[in-house]
Amino acid sequence: MLHPLVTQLHFARNEFQRCLDGVSAEDAVQRIGPMNCISWMVGHLASQEQRLWVQLAQQKTVAPRLYEVVGHGQPATTPDWDEMWTVWRNITQTADDYLGTLKAEQTTDHFTFEGKPHWESIGTSLQRNIFHYWFHIGEAHAVRQQLGHKALPQFVGNLSAVKF
Repeated sequence: MLHPLVTQLHFARNEFQRCLDGVSAEDAVQRIGPMNCISWMVGHLASQEQRLWVQLAQQKTVAPRLYEVVGHGQPATTPDWDEMWTVWRNITQTADDYLGTLKAEQTTDHFTFEGKPHWESIGTSLQRNIFHYWFHIGEAHAVRQQLGHKALPQFVGNLSAVKF
């Protein structure tokens, strides 16, 4: 059985995908004001998952240059929509190889980074990852509203279908 926080991450990922359903490649690369474009958001969330659940947890890298394109603090970019979704899918699938094995007692452990314990526990990092999705779901909705998109998803999806 999956750890309840992993189940919540999967729900947040599904809600992120639901939020972006129907976005065109043209709209995905539009930057409005200081907000990032939607394709950047997809890659950015993939970058966080890669860092935590692929690199730190499994000592692997799926997309070597991703952080340079969409990482925190990097210059604004408008990466290709289809490429970012492909990278996101590949990274989240690889992340799930680790997350599917996570046990409750491991959530208080810390990954090792550069010979020292990572600054957050695995559980706190998992919660940060979940909250990061919800942050960008809101930002993506704001961008979509500014682009004039209609019939956007309302509220949170079918949470009652999730088995915690």
